Amino acid sequence: MVEDSRRSRIESDERANPLPQWEVFVRHREAEPMCHVGSVAAENESNAHEHASTLFDWYAVDVWVCPAAAVGRYSSRSTSIDPDEPRVSEQ
Repeated sequence: MVEDSRRSRIESDERANPLPQWEVFVRHREAEPMCHVGSVAAENESNAHEHASTLFDWYAVDVWVCPAAAVGRYSSRSTSIDPDEPRVSEQ
């Protein structure tokens, strides 16, 4: 059974970039679900799509971009860094 986790909303950060931010999702094969692969900065949706395709996958079946400000972010992890807490590296 999965433990009920408590998630709190993560406020959007400015990411120190004057251009609008776009979240990028791709699907590599028709039967696969969309997968978030990263973010790009671009003036508009068309430029975001072009930039995302160049960076993340020219051969994806689908590439979706959406304004980062429209994405609600929730996490059960703390967003503050505790210097005494051991860091876990992703592999």
